[in-house]
Amino acid sequence: MVVQESKSTKRKFQSWKSTIGRVAFRNCDPLFLTIDQEWNVISAPPSWLTGHLLRRDCILAPIPAADYAKNSDELALVPDLGICSKGEVGSVILFGKKPLNEMKSIALPSDSSSSVALMKYIISVYKLSPSLVVMGPDINQMLESCDGALIIGDRALNSAKNQPDLVVMDLGLEWQKITGKPMVFGVFAARKDTPVQDVKIAHKELLSQLVKFETDYQHRSHVIELSAMRSNLSLDRMERYFGEVFNRLDDTHVDGLQKFLQEVCNLNDGAEFLW
Repeated sequence: MVVQESKSTKRKFQSWKSTIGRVAFRNCDPLFLTIDQEWNVISAPPSWLTGHLLRRDCILAPIPAADYAKNSDELALVPDLGICSKGEVGSVILFGKKPLNEMKSIALPSDSSSSVALMKYIISVYKLSPSLVVMGPDINQMLESCDGALIIGDRALNSAKNQPDLVVMDLGLEWQKITGKPMVFGVFAARKDTPVQDVKIAHKELLSQLVKFETDYQHRSHVIELSAMRSNLSLDRMERYFGEVFNRLDDTHVDGLQKFLQEVCNLNDGAEFLW
């Protein structure tokens, strides 16, 4: 007996394969602002995308590197793409009214895992022991309850703009100071049981967007203008931001990623790529 898929099941499966997740922050704009409209895009906080990927809501998504480590039995990475820094990242920041070594408590955001894992690592390296409290990512509420507040993404960019005196530490820069390596906050992952040829189609679209952003000055300027329009930040700040955050996962970033996965996330085998 041959069981045929219903038309609705087929449509759902095809939609799944034509859907890509993106982080709902400006750091993914170079890959998504001018993406071919044939693609569906799910926009969500970093840690939410992990669930979307595992549930087959999308074929490919940028997820926190720490989430990949937790789900490496089901997920694998694609090359070339990431959410990376080479020092300052500008959007993963510890805020407070006193230096880290004087903080007795730090509020951690509920919408990220890589930044939280990195904050814990930095604390351990400096042999500090503040109490850690997971909260919604509202800087004012966080600092009402704790000495420090870890904020990521667009909220961090806006908070640094509005309250520069509260900036204590850029975690991308601190990771580089400690390890000498660049930091990879987000990795593009797919389910291991997804046909590789289908993942490659999505990967090709995103990589083409990245290459245009890297090589075509007019296209890059257009993307930065669109990104600035969608934020509360100036064109000049967005231009500088895209010199702090990178979507190109090159060999030096892979080296930094492996160190993060092995030393911070205890994933001894490091990253596994689909190809």
